Amino acid sequence: MEYVDHHQSHIDKRLLYRMSSSHAIIVVTSGKGSIARSDRESHLEKGMIMFVPAGTSVKIEGSPWTESELQYYKLDLMVAELSEETSNALSRRNTEEQQELSQSPDSPTLLPLMQLSYSPWSSCLEALEQILRQQVTADWLEQWEVQLRFQEWFRALLRQSAPETEVPDDRARLQSSIRYIGDHYDQTITVDELAADIGLTRASYTRQFKKITGKLPLEYVNAVRLERSKQLLQLTDDRIHEIAQNVGFSSEYYFGRRFKQYAGISPGLYRRHHRQEVRVFAPYLEDFVLALGVKPVLQCSHHSWGRQHYLGLDDVPEFDVSEQDAQFNVGNIPDFIMLNKGYDRWNLDRFEQVAPTFYVDHLGEDWRSILRSTADVLGKVNRVQDVIGAYEDKAMEAKGRLARSLRGQTVAFLRISASDITLYGDQQGYVGPVIYQDLGLTPHSRVQQWTRHERRIFIGLDQLSQLHADHLLITFDTGNSAKPGEERELLDRDEWKSLPAVKSGNVYEVDFMSWMNYGVISHGKKIEDVLRFMA
Repeated sequence: MEYVDHHQSHIDKRLLYRMSSSHAIIVVTSGKGSIARSDRESHLEKGMIMFVPAGTSVKIEGSPWTESELQYYKLDLMVAELSEETSNALSRRNTEEQQELSQSPDSPTLLPLMQLSYSPWSSCLEALEQILRQQVTADWLEQWEVQLRFQEWFRALLRQSAPETEVPDDRARLQSSIRYIGDHYDQTITVDELAADIGLTRASYTRQFKKITGKLPLEYVNAVRLERSKQLLQLTDDRIHEIAQNVGFSSEYYFGRRFKQYAGISPGLYRRHHRQEVRVFAPYLEDFVLALGVKPVLQCSHHSWGRQHYLGLDDVPEFDVSEQDAQFNVGNIPDFIMLNKGYDRWNLDRFEQVAPTFYVDHLGEDWRSILRSTADVLGKVNRVQDVIGAYEDKAMEAKGRLARSLRGQTVAFLRISASDITLYGDQQGYVGPVIYQDLGLTPHSRVQQWTRHERRIFIGLDQLSQLHADHLLITFDTGNSAKPGEERELLDRDEWKSLPAVKSGNVYEVDFMSWMNYGVISHGKKIEDVLRFMA
């Protein structure tokens, strides 16, 4: 069956006709009724699709007991070539019936009426409506597109109606519905229609949809629309209201509000960042910005800890975030500000009046998501995968080397200040995900026992004496030292000197700022340090 010859929308109570040389497909769009031929009668109702073979006289009649009239599409099909294999496939359904018909002297080769299926139903109707709207065009290219659209529809119809195809389970039908959203996000979509299309209640559909996607149905629809709008903002010069309409939002205001909730910045600012370099200030997020090839206009510093020297931003002016009344100089006012979850600690939200501000809402351990969000708002999405891939390659190679050299020896990490000893956990925090997960180092048993998946805990000298790890990584926090070097006084205590790692010379001091930060550059420095000390 090669292409649609013509198709119509019938709105009749009763129709009697004879198919001469073409097969036909009846797609019922509303009402109830029946389709009958000499040997049998079949019920018709909305959502049913019937195949009527060529040469068959049928009577289609609407039910007098329903308020809505029987309405349907009729598609006449021209048969270009019907091979033996195709003929067998068409007649495979209801073999017994076909054998009876072939034995009948009145219709020796008559194919049966067959009910077909198509899901989601709204997708079926949308395809047919598009074909109907465009079939009268005189443009050869559009005519060709009509044929292609019909071929796609007809292929899906045959696949779903194949006798060997099992009835899809709920998950398969949900996946079909998700694909429908991806193809029709620019149209009006309701949860009730989506649920009805695959035969589920609204509650069941919503529950199963969220289980599969992690989102409620309308949240997912809006996410699809907004991701598409990002592409249009990057690649076209369409106006904002045009993009809003193209992706399914009727109001530019509503689109702008939803876009900012989703992307963190306005559509206009998102477009500008993808068209030109941006002057950005990102305190304690410089690692992510620099990894994407963007040099910040300022770098943050702190009066006790200094700045992040490991980033190599020696020519970039400093901004001390610990000074609550600090202001931007005229020549260093940023176009855009990025803040992480610690912004309230330094009262940095006061800078919302200076420039548009983006708030990163991911935890530091999820640095890949932070990097992707940063790339998205700065227009550097094309760099993300290369940056992540380079890190993962580096970590994998280092993991292999360390496995050969350490052979299961245990490790612990300590942050030492004048007043506290902090032990970092093996699952979260600046350290654990890198050295214990990415590099595969073995945490000492006390690390797992005491931290219990916490980022860090404070330990006393009694606990320190039990930390019999083979290797210790340490860094010194000068943030609350009353006098220079006070944080190092622990190294003179007997509890410290008695540790196995100290006795064997397996204690390694690392840079505070590169280890007490999240980010792909920071984590890369951690890997380099561990290799230098332990491989």
